[in-house]
Amino acid sequence: MSEYQYYEFMALDQALTAKQQGELRAVSSRGRITSSGFVNDYQWGDLKADPAKWMERYFDAHLYLANWGTRRIMLRLPKAALPPETVQRFCVGESAGSWATRTQVILDLRSEDEDGDEEWWDEEGRLAAIVPVRAELAGGDRRLLYLAWLLCVQNRELDDDVPEPPVPAGLAKLSGPLQALADFLRLDPDLLDAAAAVSRPLAEKKPSAAELRRWVAGLPVPDKDEMLVRVLRGDAGSLRSELLRQFHGVTEEPPAGEGRTAGDLLVAAEKRWAARQQQKREREAAERQRREEAAAAAREQRLDKLARNPVRAWNQVDELIATKRPKDYDAAVTLLLDLQALAVREGEIFEFTEQMTRLRERHARKPSLIDRFDRARLD
Repeated sequence: MSEYQYYEFMALDQALTAKQQGELRAVSSRGRITSSGFVNDYQWGDLKADPAKWMERYFDAHLYLANWGTRRIMLRLPKAALPPETVQRFCVGESAGSWATRTQVILDLRSEDEDGDEEWWDEEGRLAAIVPVRAELAGGDRRLLYLAWLLCVQNRELDDDVPEPPVPAGLAKLSGPLQALADFLRLDPDLLDAAAAVSRPLAEKKPSAAELRRWVAGLPVPDKDEMLVRVLRGDAGSLRSELLRQFHGVTEEPPAGEGRTAGDLLVAAEKRWAARQQQKREREAAERQRREEAAAAAREQRLDKLARNPVRAWNQVDELIATKRPKDYDAAVTLLLDLQALAVREGEIFEFTEQMTRLRERHARKPSLIDRFDRARLD
């Protein structure tokens, strides 16, 4: 299997300048570079740069995958929208880490699979499907951070007695981008379901224009002036998220449930997996029984039809054998099996055996046919 690596970066809050694009071009002669991003794939090489450094300097989102099983997502947010200390409560292992620059905080999420990753070769569009989680996070939705912590639990990077962090609302019904992220990182659905068992539903009601207007009117004038300056400087995206968080009064939620631990969640996930497997076996058994009952009913109908004129059926067997065609031999065997079943049902198995003996004698020089009789146990 040849190597394959895919790199994609996005600039969301500020477009790349011509100078910055030139700096990227100096690193990659064949990368697809625009004012909003960088895309390249490699089959016989690698990116000659550190993606983490690029995230610090140029980009707000990054997706990486390799066909040997590595997947990686990085997201950069302003510290004002996401305090580093908040991130550090959730990103606590090798699968989920973070670091901060002077003005930004960067999340680094990874997934590994030793079996490889051929299924992800159709990769373009993956980051676009995931990247809206950045705005959700900046707007106060902490589900992404919880998923990062859960990824560390799944990969056994935490001790069993490590307490669960605050459980955000809405885990049982992820947004499309959050679900895309969970799928990309191979998050165990059973583990997510176990975690979501104590998660409250999200509030569906959105603020009305009148409510927003009243809230804005009550903001201090210096704060409004600062917001306008930030808009003029191109910081409108993160500012909107910050304001919505302030409007909703987002604070850290208290832990839900009974003070669960990482070990508790793993045990609960294992129980859910076992229950699903049991349900699957029960469904398969019920389906097998249904098919067997349907087949038995169909055979009974065929036997009832044969019982009305068994001589005609024996004549049909002779006609099929006379063609000397393999497919007609198979049809003859099928009909004989039904005649055998009819003989058992009617208590006439001795008569059937006598007719089979005569049939074998007549066609003893047809080894292909006799072999079919033997394999079908027609005696």
